Amino acid sequence: MTVLTLIELDGAEPADASLRALTLARTLGDTSVGTVVFAEVAAVPTGLLASYGVTDVYVIEPGSVDGYAPQAWARALAGLATETGATAVLAAGTDRGNEVLAHLGAISGLPMAANCTLVTPDGGKTHRLVRHRWAGLLLEDAVMEAPVALFTVATDSVAAVSAAPSSGGTPLGPPVSASLQVHVHKPELAEADLVVRAVESPAGAGGASLATARVVVGGGRGVGGPEGFASLEQLAELLGGVVGVSRVVTSEGWRPHKQQVGQTGTKITPELYLACGISGAIQHIAGCAGARHIIAINTDPGAPILAHADYAVIGDLHQVIPALVEALRAR
Repeated sequence: MTVLTLIELDGAEPADASLRALTLARTLGDTSVGTVVFAEVAAVPTGLLASYGVTDVYVIEPGSVDGYAPQAWARALAGLATETGATAVLAAGTDRGNEVLAHLGAISGLPMAANCTLVTPDGGKTHRLVRHRWAGLLLEDAVMEAPVALFTVATDSVAAVSAAPSSGGTPLGPPVSASLQVHVHKPELAEADLVVRAVESPAGAGGASLATARVVVGGGRGVGGPEGFASLEQLAELLGGVVGVSRVVTSEGWRPHKQQVGQTGTKITPELYLACGISGAIQHIAGCAGARHIIAINTDPGAPILAHADYAVIGDLHQVIPALVEALRAR
């Protein structure tokens, strides 16, 4: 049996959310794990993918699909699923992963389950699964009946674990592939598949996205206005991260919606989330609860977010952030 996983790249490396999806893919029984990557062959990180148990990499080069075209990506996945006899097709539960697999479901006529936390083959053509509903506030048990299972993996539900055994440990799923095969695939596309296409400029393609960033510096109403984000941008750059915002910030028009963290924004799973001037409404917590460490900076010692923070600084962010930036630059 073959399981295909769509890999999104974050710069030159697979996005952390995609590595989490790969980790889940390895638990689906006695399967070979294939990946699909839209990139130049030379840019595919074969060594890292092999360490996650990947046996085959199917590369779609820019000559076939230039930029992000969700319907074209789905068409390519449909062709590969048929060609390889895949029993399941996975993607990370990111905006792109959910969009592409929704297109794949429409193209193939197969059901698709989004934001799964656990998937177990149940013999034949069924899979038992658990998935997030209501922005992760509810877990649903379900059974998918389909010849090919289509699902995305909730970005905060599975830790990214290499297939290589750690000291004295055992691998999770199939062992590391000693002979990873790279295949250049040229999908059969119609002109209509490329009507909707986003082309990333080299200047905008290198930074981490909000969904995959290892560090997120969040700003809320306490930032005070659009000009207040300058110091947060500086801090994020020094930490190698990105800026996120609360819903009220986008409602006020201070920052674009694509930077919103929360139930109606992006769910994040960084190593560090630094929440500045954010009160911590339940909708926001639903988006940042997957962070490994949360540090809150707030003038209100009773702010709800402090109950979820590992560390808290009770103070004015307009004093704390510049001091932190200065200290980091000094080091």
